[in-house]
Amino acid sequence: MNKRLVETALLLCCLAGAAFGSASEASATGPNQANEMPSVTTVPEAARVSDHFDPLAATEAYLEQIPAAARTRSDAYFEGGYWMILWDFLYAALMYWLLLRLRISAAMRNLAERITRFKPIQTFIYWAQFAVLTAVIGFPLAAYEGFFREKKYGLATQNFGGWFADQLKGLGILIVLGGLLAMLLFGIVRKLPRTWHIWGAVATTCFMIFTVMIAPVVLIPIFYKVTKLDDPKVTQPILAMARANGIPAHDVYQINASRDTTRMSANVSGFGKTMRITLNDNLLRRGSPEEIQSVMGHEMGHYVLNHIPKSMEFLLIVIVVSFAALRWALDGAIRKWGAVWDVRSVGDTAVVPLVMLLTTIFGFLMTPVFNTQTRTQEYEADMFGLNASRQPDGFAQAAIHLGEYRKMSPGPIEEIIFFDHPSGRNRIFAAMQWKGQNLKLFEPASSGSTTEAPAKANDRAPHH
Repeated sequence: MNKRLVETALLLCCLAGAAFGSASEASATGPNQANEMPSVTTVPEAARVSDHFDPLAATEAYLEQIPAAARTRSDAYFEGGYWMILWDFLYAALMYWLLLRLRISAAMRNLAERITRFKPIQTFIYWAQFAVLTAVIGFPLAAYEGFFREKKYGLATQNFGGWFADQLKGLGILIVLGGLLAMLLFGIVRKLPRTWHIWGAVATTCFMIFTVMIAPVVLIPIFYKVTKLDDPKVTQPILAMARANGIPAHDVYQINASRDTTRMSANVSGFGKTMRITLNDNLLRRGSPEEIQSVMGHEMGHYVLNHIPKSMEFLLIVIVVSFAALRWALDGAIRKWGAVWDVRSVGDTAVVPLVMLLTTIFGFLMTPVFNTQTRTQEYEADMFGLNASRQPDGFAQAAIHLGEYRKMSPGPIEEIIFFDHPSGRNRIFAAMQWKGQNLKLFEPASSGSTTEAPAKANDRAPHH
């Protein structure tokens, strides 16, 4: 759901035909089964416990289980995403510039002023027009990127009508939440013209925290059916692992993500009473018990390691710096081109496309920084999850399943720039290193067993 909201919020648009011609993407047809990575139900010989256990050899053994066609397919999908980042940026930048240059933004402001004299309502009416117009302009690229491309690679399960309905839901959320934030920020600008960048940064951060808090109980149910998971074979190990790590969870929830995607995922989200442990039904359907436990250990790592508060702190710094830069850039741009665009001041709602243009440029340039910050936290959560679940082979299986839409073996510079998670190869290698350093916890599988299990039973890692 996060991707859908981001896509809607950014309202990606323009030159969709160029995206269809990307040379980095391979053609793909046929049912999704052709796209699925193998479900690893056996531990490769090189990954089994032995006196000569080699993490690198174990990693290669896992990677060799991926069919060449599946790897080519996932590499093509992920590498095509590099071009989508560029097209998204160019499309959005051109759209915002045209709204200014053609004075469309000023016309939407004038309409809002004719409807009411009350400034906050004017702001909300302007924002609603802006959100709808940019969604319409951006529809071709959004449809290609969010539906046709996902279908092409066997990752989408919805028909076009279902996908379009979800876009309308996302647009409705954007109008409501975005409108409230716009009213708040423009109110600050008008009342505090000298220090609006400071208070605007504080207000934006608070609003972001509020959105994160309500997401599990308000936003996610708009798109998915959220139900309590009642299978004790799944929930008991997860809740035991949660209790062992100080997570105040009493239930495990599932969402019907298979309604729109084949992707497997899970999360621990929310604050306080809104905190939830959630798995999607794709993970429950395709993941082994060891894989599910390793994934949930990873997600619990985000919670225990305070990654949400730390991310908020990081974003607060980014927001404060960007608001300061935004004030300087807006003042200069309005002095130079304000008359051409019919933008009166920073407190004029017609300035919104300029704000979006500047933030789009900033976000594009900061992509490697944002990815590195997130990737670092993901690696920390990986290590926590391995220690919590003690399921390195389940973790390797999860990395292979995620490889259905992520490149498994990128170059080091490629990973730094484009990856917001460690690559599949590096995640499997980390799991095998952990296994090699903790061989005493494991014993060779008994005759007829398909997996290895921890040598000592514990409430976090059930045996096969």
